[in-house]
Amino acid sequence: MTRRSVRAYLDRPVSREVVAEILRLAARSASNSNTQPWHVHVLTGLAKRRLTDDLWEALDRGGQVATDYAYQPAEWCEHLAGRRKEFGENLYRTVLGIDPDDHRARHRHHRRNYDFFGAPVGLVLTVDRHSLGGGLVDAGAFLQAVVLLARERGMDTCPQASFLDFHPILRRHLRIPEHHSAVCGIAMGFADREHRLDRLRTGRAPVESFTTFHD
Repeated sequence: MTRRSVRAYLDRPVSREVVAEILRLAARSASNSNTQPWHVHVLTGLAKRRLTDDLWEALDRGGQVATDYAYQPAEWCEHLAGRRKEFGENLYRTVLGIDPDDHRARHRHHRRNYDFFGAPVGLVLTVDRHSLGGGLVDAGAFLQAVVLLARERGMDTCPQASFLDFHPILRRHLRIPEHHSAVCGIAMGFADREHRLDRLRTGRAPVESFTTFHD
């Protein structure tokens, strides 16, 4: 109930031992025939800074590329589009006070994605292509375990699909092999409770809206 996607972090370090323990426990997640098709790249310090600088340079010159697999549709169906719109208005207009036509301000906020929102630890989760769609399901289970285990330790996280738009840069910096695809980035650290972004909250649909009981 306290897990949220946090977009502002304190400059407070997280030890390698804590990250390793979270990943060790997350690896207990279920996977198809125990194939465990995930891989995690952990970035801190200079390695994270160098990746961020390259991503910012590419973003600022309009170098965004298509993801290397179909992550989301070009056009969303109505009920899903409505949820995305509500989230966007809550984030940009209500919390950040950014007008929909203020593209520069929206760009400045979007740019923060590639610094992992200031978190001291950035993770990039990848999955073996040979596992096909099933591997993405497995990676999702692993991802959920990571974010819940971090929360159990008093930290917060933010899964970030934005990194997929620059997968060639990820491949170069992290030496991701061709048989792996990036799933997402993950910011990890201690939330800055004084930042205005800490006011961001998202609702959830009631159980009755997405569940069918068969007796």
